Amino acid sequence: MPDITVEPDYVTEDFEAAIEEVIAEGKLVTSRRVADHVGCSRERARQYLVEQHDQDNLDRDRVGGGAVVYLPPSRELDNVHQYRSASAQTDVAPAQSQGGSGEVAPAQDGDAPAQSDAERVMFFPSRREIVVDDPTPETRATLSKTSHVIDSTGDGYLYKISEADVWNAPYDEFDALRADLRSVVGEDQWDAGFESRLQDDWDRAHQFRLRTGEDSLTWLHAEDRDAFQDVKRRLEHNTHYTRVDGDDLRLRLKRGSEGSVKEHLYDEGYPPIDERRLEEGADLDVQLVDDIDLRDYQQDWVDHFAARKAGVFVGPSGAGKTIAAIGAMEAIGGETLILVPNRELANQWEDEILETTNLRRGKIGQYHGGEKRIRPVTIATYDTAAMSRHRELFNEREWGLVIADECHHAVADTWKRFRSIQSTARLGLSATPVRESGDAKEIYTLIGPPVGSDWGALFADGWVERPNVEIVTVPWGSDDERDAYERASGSKQLIEAARNSAKTDVVDELLERHDAKTIIFVDWIKQGKQLADTLDLPFIYGETSHDRRDELYQQFRDGALEALIISRVGDEGIDLPDAEVAILASTMGSSRSQTGQRAGRTMRPMGDSQVYVLLTKGSGEEDWGRESTQYLAEKGIDITKTEWDKND
Repeated sequence: MPDITVEPDYVTEDFEAAIEEVIAEGKLVTSRRVADHVGCSRERARQYLVEQHDQDNLDRDRVGGGAVVYLPPSRELDNVHQYRSASAQTDVAPAQSQGGSGEVAPAQDGDAPAQSDAERVMFFPSRREIVVDDPTPETRATLSKTSHVIDSTGDGYLYKISEADVWNAPYDEFDALRADLRSVVGEDQWDAGFESRLQDDWDRAHQFRLRTGEDSLTWLHAEDRDAFQDVKRRLEHNTHYTRVDGDDLRLRLKRGSEGSVKEHLYDEGYPPIDERRLEEGADLDVQLVDDIDLRDYQQDWVDHFAARKAGVFVGPSGAGKTIAAIGAMEAIGGETLILVPNRELANQWEDEILETTNLRRGKIGQYHGGEKRIRPVTIATYDTAAMSRHRELFNEREWGLVIADECHHAVADTWKRFRSIQSTARLGLSATPVRESGDAKEIYTLIGPPVGSDWGALFADGWVERPNVEIVTVPWGSDDERDAYERASGSKQLIEAARNSAKTDVVDELLERHDAKTIIFVDWIKQGKQLADTLDLPFIYGETSHDRRDELYQQFRDGALEALIISRVGDEGIDLPDAEVAILASTMGSSRSQTGQRAGRTMRPMGDSQVYVLLTKGSGEEDWGRESTQYLAEKGIDITKTEWDKND
């Protein structure tokens, strides 16, 4: 079995300089941070750090089941030493113990649940980071609402609480947010300076509000005079408002500038709250049929959205975001434009609306390359709706609601082109939290803040099946393949790692192991064709006609096909509710949301849910695999790692 490839171009000085830079930034030394500074793989950085520890040049602290941080022997890090001391006295971290006695501290602030003996929490307030070893479901639930995972290894997780996390946190009062975070880190680790910064983030997110004035124009209202004057001076250069003499806490915005002003405020660190009186649009009587009852959490989503008329439903695949959105259509009661990534999803939306509401086919139209009919409910693809020759048709309609499915998909390019979009109720749907999407500003300002349920609660209540996720490292199928990888560079290395012939053997073995419907995801067309030829399975990719796609999807649903190979065209908008196994045979970079989307194809209320991530051992895929599964780990999904042995 080949050894892991080691890059030969990095010298000791590169790593020494990287470690010093990380320390100078006030951060703990981890393989990921060293790799980022040096420009090497995390595996290469880890090897160097282990060597330095073995030579007594670095101390090492294990802060999770496998998570490790390094520091020079002479460096004093108070939190690390406190953690060592507490851990030496008791099996419970400082956040859960009192006086080192080993007794579990009672829950803080009244109703927070007590934490388990296995959980350890280490808090770094100056860096706004929390390290958690073996987090309980309650801790994961709180941190999923207030922070995001930036690193994970084994049972340890490193969370970051950014200002955007605070802005998007689903709390109505600051005291509730503070109480939840204090219950996680514990009274003895809570820091007054951190609380002050947290309060400042909260206040900034509640500083400005957009409201409709008696003149039907939009007014920007502020709570604080100094912040208002600062923003006012900056907006003067962009001519977004009309000066109002004698009014020092509000501005009258120019018609049509609302979206630009919201983006500007977001950039300045003041995400505004949109409380405008929106246009109702043309009426449409939409009612869910009698045998359709929304789940409690779906009804909560709808009620929250109906009150604000702007937001994003966030939940895993299988949580029922589509039916909740149809519930929002009923609550708004206006003509609706639905934007989707592809034609397959447009067809599914039409079928779902016909099945669950009183609307008949004549009230529903689709607008894309296949057909162009604008009706009271129109379902259009992003690409077609964004074209100037079609856009005027949409702008002329008096929409009461605009829904963007998979809203992290081309949100800025499409939504900015609709001149009237900011005066209409706006709903986004996404399995990817706003902060994970890379378009946080665009989604927050053009659509609205997130509305969603904790994944753990959905798992616990049985609404969504918690998947088992297994990372499988696969040795090279031959020395020639490994040599081809080492000679390649950039994306060509990714292709060579994906095409590792041993992966075909692994996929074949997994198909034999599971007597269940299976989706095999690939990122590279060559790999997909190779698998299809060897395993005699159909392969759906960009060149597959829409009719052929529909035919194969239906065969899969009906049971005529047990397995499908799908390229990235299947990452969004496919309804395959019977899929129980997902095999991710390749990955294009460290896309956490992509991995979540693919794993989500198995996350349904009934049946098993098994996900395999295949990574070529000794290649860059190993790093990308760890990165991409962090999103699932943050949601309380256990990740295991095994190595495939063809002799087993």
